[in-house]
Order: sequence, then C-alpha cells, then structure tokens
Amino acid sequence: MKNSKIKQAEFKQVRPYRIIYPIIIGLAVVAYLFFKEFDVAVFTNNNIDFTWLSALFLFCALLCMLGRDIGYMMRIRTLSDNTLTWRQALRIIMLWEFTSAVTPSATGGTSVALLYIHREGISVGRSTAIVMLTSLLDELYFVLVFPLLVLLVGPALFNIPDSEAWSYGILTVTIVGYSIKFAWFLLMVYGLFINARGFSKLVYWVFHFPFLRRWKRGAGKAANDIILASEEIKSKKIKFWRDAFFSTFLSWTSRYWVVNFLFLAFFSVHDHFLIFARQLVMSIILLVSPTPGGSGVAEVMFSQFLEEFIPFAGFAIVLALLWRIITYYPYLAIGAVMFPRWLAKH
Repeated sequence: MKNSKIKQAEFKQVRPYRIIYPIIIGLAVVAYLFFKEFDVAVFTNNNIDFTWLSALFLFCALLCMLGRDIGYMMRIRTLSDNTLTWRQALRIIMLWEFTSAVTPSATGGTSVALLYIHREGISVGRSTAIVMLTSLLDELYFVLVFPLLVLLVGPALFNIPDSEAWSYGILTVTIVGYSIKFAWFLLMVYGLFINARGFSKLVYWVFHFPFLRRWKRGAGKAANDIILASEEIKSKKIKFWRDAFFSTFLSWTSRYWVVNFLFLAFFSVHDHFLIFARQLVMSIILLVSPTPGGSGVAEVMFSQFLEEFIPFAGFAIVLALLWRIITYYPYLAIGAVMFPRWLAKH
C-alpha cells in the first residue's frame, strides 16, 4: 500500500493537462520580450535573408535533436545490457522527456523514470542502476567537457557586453555550479563504486538533522537505491563504459549544437565553442528553475547569454522561440499523446 501511495504521489505532477502551464509561462515571457526588444526593422530592412542554405542549417538543427534522442536511446539500451528493444527505449526516453518538461527543472523526471524502466520488464535493482548511471554519466560529461571549453574560449565566457552584472553572474554561477556538480560526481563515484553501504549510512545520518527531517523518507529511498545500483554496476566491463560514455557524449553534444546551427541559418558564426560553453552555464541555471521545464527562464537566459552573437538587434527573442520550438515543445506534444496510453496500460 505504501509503495502504491508513493507512486501516486510521484505521478500527481505528471498529467497531460499540465502541458498548458509551461506553454503559458513560456509564451507570456516571449510576448513580454517581444514587446520590449523586438524590432520590426530587422525584417523590413532585408537584414534577414532566408535561403536554401538557411533551410539546410535548420534541418541540421533538427538532425541534432534526432541525434540527441538516438544517443539517449543507445545509452539506455547499453545500460540495460541491450535487454530493452529500440521501441522500448524510444518509449522510455519520450516519457522521461515529457516528465521533465512538465515538472520543475529542480525536480526533473528521474524518480518517475525508474518506474518507466521497471514497467518495461527491468527489475527494480537494474532500473535503479540505470537511472543512477544516467545521472553519473551526465555529470561526467559536464565535469570533463566544461573545463576544456573554458581553456578554449578563455575569459570571453564570463564577459557579457555592456552588462557587468550579467558578467559577474556568469562567473559566480560557473564557479558555484561546477563545484556542486563536481562534488556530486565524486559522491556518486564513492557511493556507487567504493563504499555504498557507508555512503548510505552517511545519507541516513545527515537527514536526521531537524531542518532536513522532512526529506528523510526520500533520502532513505535514495540511500537504498545506491546500494542496489552499486551491486548491479560493479561487474560491468570496459566495453560497457565505453559505449555508455560515447552515447552520452553524442546526446549532450548534439543537444548543444542545435543553437549553433540555428544561428548559422541566419548569419555567420565565428565563436562556436564560446556559444557551446555559454549553453553549459545556462544549463546550470536551468537546473534550479522553479518553472516546468525551465519555461520562461530558458527564454530569458537565451536572450541575455547569447544576444552578443546575433548581429541584428531585437532578433534574439525570435531565435529563442525557434530554439524552444525545436528542443522543447515537441516533447510536450509527444508526451501528451503517449503518457495517457502508458498510464492506462500500467
């Protein structure tokens, strides 16, 4: 009975009708930014010239999103030792993305993702290991790739023209966000590979403090999950880790290159790695967004962090909307169709 109640509580926030919230928030912010920043002269003065090359680069942006999803599917099949079929992997990834799109970014779809995987015939222990390994691999990608990008682009990463506040904000977010991600990555490595039971006891102890006690049940579940996942993971071979990281690299890199191709569709770009690095900083901010799928926050971040690369004043919000249409809204539409069917079946 207790498990049933927990599952019901987790699914309360994952309802198809909730897609209206991120759409309203996102479009409201876009409308405000349009009113504040949009300049119709960008179009009337023939600054924007849409050619066959523009269509090609937009198609490349769509291919990047396809590469992102294929990477995720490859990874979840690898993590399941190819127990999951391609069709099952597609279903899990689409439902997982839908859950992330209709819940606050800080919550994400991880807790429900375990149930998605388990309902495809994977045991609880292996499902837990798969979910925790996706988190570990995602953090590994950030921990390795971001410092390389910082070395490539240098101080330009932290400099927003004509905005000292935003420049200082990028530097602060980068230091704090990377430190937290790196610490979390080390904790996961310790818990999963070195001392799962010791780490589990530590989690129990920490959440006995009065100001953390309200999350004690969830922390206890996470601690047990770590033990289950650790037992499943330790026997994996080098080929498993190679394939898992390759698919992770494919999915995340494809995701971030959407913006680069989107820019190339309308104007020339010379700072590809800087645009890439700025998006990683944006992803840190979006992790703590209180809105579903980062709606509203994502559009503002796009306009502020990437506007300097756009040669036409007032065109940033148009590209921000197009970016969200390619990378976000399709998951709302697909999930709104798939989730009710999945829920009725399971």
